[in-house]
Amino acid sequence: MTAVRGVGQFYPVASPLHALDPRAKVVATALLVVGLFFVDSAAGFVVAGSATALLVGASRVPLRAFLGLLRPVAFIVALTFFFQVFFLREGPTLFGWGFVEVHEGGLEMGLLLAARLLILVTTAGLLTATTAPVALADGIEDLLSPLKRLRFPAHEVAMMMTIALRFIPTLGEEAQKISRAQAARGADFTSGGLLARARALVPILVPLTIGAFRRADELAEAMESRGYRGGHGRVRYRELRFRARDALALLLTILVVLAAVLL
Repeated sequence: MTAVRGVGQFYPVASPLHALDPRAKVVATALLVVGLFFVDSAAGFVVAGSATALLVGASRVPLRAFLGLLRPVAFIVALTFFFQVFFLREGPTLFGWGFVEVHEGGLEMGLLLAARLLILVTTAGLLTATTAPVALADGIEDLLSPLKRLRFPAHEVAMMMTIALRFIPTLGEEAQKISRAQAARGADFTSGGLLARARALVPILVPLTIGAFRRADELAEAMESRGYRGGHGRVRYRELRFRARDALALLLTILVVLAAVLL
């Protein structure tokens, strides 16, 4: 059984989170994501982070899988943190050396933004790691079904979102293979200035883009050959059922979000 390497990969294992209705998990994830943008205190992030850590444990997904999930965003988190620390000059000075100054407000803001990014990525990873792609597509389609009266293509949008999430780790693995192949041919991605490094990425982006279009064509042909014609007249092998445990999960999510925001 392979571990989850990134957002979009499903880890099949028996856990309380896997047993929840996908609609409940999508709504709960949306509530957590939106609520995080209203949290502006250390106590609130402690509550949100503790709840997220408990969910990771309840998912029974190996911890190293989530560490691998956070690895691609580590650079963005570090960049955000250092940018706030060294350029936001609010509050008393904690450290000064030449023109470099670290202020209390910048350090606090850097920590809060880093925590927000880490919790957001972990929450998204929990949703995709505990929900099968087909169930996720069905859940999103059911949530968007009221918009069908306005001729909104709920099924098509849900299918596109699910396929996009599914191919994120695939494209990541493809990019790693291409970069290693280019490095074996003598390509240098680390030396030089910012412009030189950007130019060095061209040998990776071009074959990656071509491969993405090729995969899209192959997927479209495979779906058409199996009789896929959109959501019209489509039936499901397993119907979704909203149970009491799903309502309890949503209630606990609302309480956690309110506690994190109000603190």
